[in-house]
Amino acid sequence: MNSLKKLIRSIAFAGAFVVLGFTLGTVSQHVSADVQPAFSQQADDDGLTDHLSATELTRVEIYERVAPSVVSIEVLRPASSSLFATPSGDIPNVSSSGTGFILDMDGHIMTNYHVVADATEVVVKLIDGTQVTAEIVGLDPDSDLAVVKIDVPEERLSPVTFGDVGQLRVGQDVITIGSPFSQDWTMTTGIISATNRSIRGLGSYSIGSAIQTDASINPGNSGGPLLNMRGEVIGVTSQIQSSTRSNSGIGFAIPAVLAQRVAEELIANGSIAYSYIGISGQDVTLNVIRSRDLPNNQTGFVICSIERNSPALNSGLVPDRYNCSPHNNGDIIVSIDGEETRNFEALITYLAHHTRPGDTVTFGVQRGDEIVEIDVTLGARPTSTNVRAPNTDDE
Repeated sequence: MNSLKKLIRSIAFAGAFVVLGFTLGTVSQHVSADVQPAFSQQADDDGLTDHLSATELTRVEIYERVAPSVVSIEVLRPASSSLFATPSGDIPNVSSSGTGFILDMDGHIMTNYHVVADATEVVVKLIDGTQVTAEIVGLDPDSDLAVVKIDVPEERLSPVTFGDVGQLRVGQDVITIGSPFSQDWTMTTGIISATNRSIRGLGSYSIGSAIQTDASINPGNSGGPLLNMRGEVIGVTSQIQSSTRSNSGIGFAIPAVLAQRVAEELIANGSIAYSYIGISGQDVTLNVIRSRDLPNNQTGFVICSIERNSPALNSGLVPDRYNCSPHNNGDIIVSIDGEETRNFEALITYLAHHTRPGDTVTFGVQRGDEIVEIDVTLGARPTSTNVRAPNTDDE
């Protein structure tokens, strides 16, 4: 029965491959710029321009330029089940693999939390054959991101370049490089299938503004880069939706803007603090529109309840008097600092990307027939209390 549950589980982390034992210029301007091949002298010297199309040359160049920035990660951690215990009661290690990419000339590497959490040893392999033990610098289960560090000569380090997530468009070509099923430095291609998705972190909170792609992502790809056609990192591959733990054409990447923020804070502090309001609720529903006689294109986030001892408690925000009743009459948050907030995903994305604990934000709130402004000084998000282990059915 447990095996059947694993087989039919709908959301799977791209995660570690486990082995027991062991805004807009115009859209056309940005798209045309993305597909222009940056021909390298090496390509001309090899005669590739005579045999490959412009699109093929672009992919070849991106791979040759970015692959040295991508690393393969091998992890040892204790087996999660006592079923694997030896006759003497010792719990053996299991090995797993994932992917990462080089952030800077100090040897910092980004990967997923679920790739390296609970590790007793992390080994990083570079494309030139270098293998070295890595030190874990910081872990963030809420974003499912982590930073590790290696000590190698600078000439072996080739940091990535990050792209502008704000310029992404559905239909745009993307590339991944990773280690699916331990097949190191595998390149796959696809498109951006959707943006602004909300996916689960490994803690108590969701990750907003995730990128959905049909590029092939499988166990072992976790922590690798999702690239635009300039070879810039726009996301960190993290999860797949599948009934078989293998690619089904629905994969998710954590957006680069969040990854950069997490990396900076983990490197500086070993941890990250997220902003916190202390409200719960729901997106505007048809019931809410009908019961409050709102326009049928009304959007926003309806407040159901406010937590005790939270920044929102004395702010003046009004929750639903019946705690998320079918006809919720709580305040509807429609904007934050003047930026439209159409739903919960937009709210958590803004807070994660643009705010820090201690900042004061201004909510635009639909209350009756009026839009009122409410200032809230943000607190620090409570620590997740239900962090999921990396060796779960979700990997």
